[in-house]
Amino acid sequence: MAAISVEPCTFALFGALGDLALRKLFPALYQLDRANLLHPDTRLLALARESGSAQEHLHTIEAHLRRHVADADIEPAALGRFLGRLSYQHLDFLQPEGYQALAEQLPGELPLIAYFATAAAVYGAICENLDRAGLAARTRVVLEKPIGHDLESSRRVNDAVARFFPESRVYRIDHYLGKETVQNLIALRFANSLFETQWNQNSISHVEITVAEKVGIEGRWGYFDKAGQLRDMIQNHLLQLLCLIAMDPPSELSADSIRDEKVKVLKALAPITGDGLSTRVVRGQYIAGYSDGKPVPGYLEEDNANAQSDTETFVALRADIRNWRWSGVPFYLRTGKRMPQKLSQIVIHFKETPHYIFAPEQRLQVGNKLIIRLQPDEGISLRVMTKEQGLDKGMQLRSGPLQLNFSDAWRSARIPDAYERLLLEVMRGNQNLFVRKDEIEYAWKWCDQLIAGWQSAGDAPKPYAAGSWGPMSSIALITRDGRAWYGDI
Repeated sequence: MAAISVEPCTFALFGALGDLALRKLFPALYQLDRANLLHPDTRLLALARESGSAQEHLHTIEAHLRRHVADADIEPAALGRFLGRLSYQHLDFLQPEGYQALAEQLPGELPLIAYFATAAAVYGAICENLDRAGLAARTRVVLEKPIGHDLESSRRVNDAVARFFPESRVYRIDHYLGKETVQNLIALRFANSLFETQWNQNSISHVEITVAEKVGIEGRWGYFDKAGQLRDMIQNHLLQLLCLIAMDPPSELSADSIRDEKVKVLKALAPITGDGLSTRVVRGQYIAGYSDGKPVPGYLEEDNANAQSDTETFVALRADIRNWRWSGVPFYLRTGKRMPQKLSQIVIHFKETPHYIFAPEQRLQVGNKLIIRLQPDEGISLRVMTKEQGLDKGMQLRSGPLQLNFSDAWRSARIPDAYERLLLEVMRGNQNLFVRKDEIEYAWKWCDQLIAGWQSAGDAPKPYAAGSWGPMSSIALITRDGRAWYGDI
């Protein structure tokens, strides 16, 4: 059994009957409890607007827990302990009266963690009501994305929260930052001189970041059509990955030292305007096609679709960072729905050796690549050139991996879900894995200029068949620079 590593707290989950809470947050909390990482006195409080029988709502939570946790991980003793911590309370988030009743139920000596699995529009009201009930002084608040839909709206949300909570007690979630492989980026870069001494424009040719989803909208039309793939994925997940790849070494492993370096990267991103909108950015929208051999509808044919929508479901772009480390090194970002496979990976392409001595026909193979996989199988692979085995092979080269697959390397250890790590760090009061306000603002500022450019040019998304890797122009975007997306099949 793992040692208890956190102090006791009351964990209050606002929006406890929503999809995120039922599918991700309660399973993550259960796994922490199962691993003996919750203090025995920690209490879990499910808060939602749904009235009715509290017992029925608790049964709903348990049913979803059993659905979303692997059967092998459902242990009767652990499940009983977890459900024993859990209680349900009906709460209208906008009405202050319910918060006073909430305050009267909470143990006065325990810190309160308020997780907002709600629309960002009510974050300010919840914070104000927590303050009125005298709870703010001992509360940490956790904010889910999206925080606004542009720079101005994100500032309104963040300013509303900041009226009652200092930055030191605000935890903005980006669940990609909790993934095991993303955490390993820090160790890989700064604990290994093999990589850090080569991590610059002298040795790296270009970088790819791909986050591909096989699924379509999955009933989220109302949200997604207002957001689009740029706001939903680039502004947060992909830019955060870019920052971790591109940032300079922090002075220490403190939250603000790491986030200071990430902000420097965001500030150095070159704006994409004018002709760059047509040569360095591609936006697409999927049409009918095939997924796993089965026909699937196009975006405009999904349930409740607006047939006139010009919302993008795919974005590919070239980002350039204006600093000494990355001068001349393009970062190619790509993300979309209805792709051929579910895949999140970062590929670091190293430059070729300056003088090539092997057979000319083999030259296309040359080039070391560091491949960092976030999903489906988390791991790190370094592709190196070696000689083919055999007496008849001469000096024939082959590209092969030096590979670390986390699930193979630690077969006895379960790789925790990103939310498990993030929830544990909130309980510990550690902000390293959370996004600071200025990070949000600089990311929005960069994305806003893209959106404004599209609107000004009247740029419509280019069609691509479901089950493909996006519009043909996304291939042209990278081949124009003499390169190709890694691993497309």
